[in-house]
Amino acid sequence: MMAILLERAGADYYIYERHHEFRAIGSATGMWTNILPLFEQLGLLEKLMSISKEQIDLSIFDGQMNQIGHMDLRDHIDLTGYRPLCMYRKDLHQLLLNEVPKERIRLGRKVLSILQNQEGVMIRCSNNKTYHGDILIGADGAYSGVRQSLFKQLKESGKLCKADGAQLKVHHMSILGTTGPLDPIKYPRVHEEYGRTGIFIGDNSRHTWRYFVIPDGRVCWRIDTQLESTVFEESESFRVSDWDADAIKVDSELWQHCMTDLGASIGDLINLTPPQAVTKVMLEERLFETWFYCRTVLIGDSCHKMLPNAGRGAINAMQDAISLANAIYDMEDSSPASITKAFKAYHNERYPHAVQDFASSTQMAKVLAGQNWIDSVTRKVVLNYMPKWLSKKTTIKSMRYRPQLSYLAQIESRGSVEALPLKVSKRYLAEQAAKSHAASKSAEVEPKTTQ
Repeated sequence: MMAILLERAGADYYIYERHHEFRAIGSATGMWTNILPLFEQLGLLEKLMSISKEQIDLSIFDGQMNQIGHMDLRDHIDLTGYRPLCMYRKDLHQLLLNEVPKERIRLGRKVLSILQNQEGVMIRCSNNKTYHGDILIGADGAYSGVRQSLFKQLKESGKLCKADGAQLKVHHMSILGTTGPLDPIKYPRVHEEYGRTGIFIGDNSRHTWRYFVIPDGRVCWRIDTQLESTVFEESESFRVSDWDADAIKVDSELWQHCMTDLGASIGDLINLTPPQAVTKVMLEERLFETWFYCRTVLIGDSCHKMLPNAGRGAINAMQDAISLANAIYDMEDSSPASITKAFKAYHNERYPHAVQDFASSTQMAKVLAGQNWIDSVTRKVVLNYMPKWLSKKTTIKSMRYRPQLSYLAQIESRGSVEALPLKVSKRYLAEQAAKSHAASKSAEVEPKTTQ
């Protein structure tokens, strides 16, 4: 997404990807209503909807299939003009990749180290080559090589804040996958017009499981196992998070007792899933204080890794991209002063929202996946005693933040929840005024036809 926004801004950029081919791991991805205006602004909303299923509800069950909570999503279209969408992560990845020119992507270039000064920034990659630029954007995930190299430099110079020296916390291990198309006669709920999500919290176990219905009669599923320790060595986590799908072997018989309301157990869904569509990942969380220094800036999981329970990770990464692209577009030049000014504007806008969504993700993880007695109490209070007006107030507050690019024609705010005011780039306004003036001058000198 960052590349797409830089492309639309006319910026000169390259993507350095450590793998030799793109690997879209994972299962379901949700796009909530506060990121959909961006897709509409980019002219990609119809394409996104073609690979998505509109979501209308989320149901929560205990291990005995008793419903203990429900979230109705049908009013989102009245509130914002959009319905939440759910799609296969690989489909979303391909949609975005199609918008990036191939010549802008350089594969097989894992960033090993960075060097930056007043003149520019240089990266040294795994192909034994170096590359130079004005700005380096670290969008390389929870175990970001860019962040690790940057923080090492800051630590050696005594400029790294103490909080940023701590390890990531890993709360859960997840096995996830996506089935092939399911039989509409045997699994009719999977083929309904609108999608749904089911979350199941195991009794007296460390397991929770869930499903997401996506287009073409497919189901994305996930099994979360709560870990006893929340501290994980960064080097070891990096290896675990990079496992190939082919190395994951899941015994479906172990999960036959994990029932769903689709007429299939998780064990059944595993049997209906191609082996290459199964992935094992660690679920970490960490909010870093330092997002930039000199000519290097971090976005997405590299600066705020959120647990997936509130569905905020991918959305926050894209919102980072919007804010950073807007700031870069308005830079006067590539001097250190201009770069620092842009980075500060990006951080000042995004950090408060990231803090809010990070807290929400942590809370939702306790409610939807927590297994200790404190989590059980939290779940009971939130699902049974939280006033509906308070829950709706929190939802509406989140819906108001619907950022867009400042340098493209903006999408009008729709729905009863008014979006927060949007900034329009001064440079964009000047360029539009210049185009309008040039057009009017051209019309004045256009020769008239005489009869």
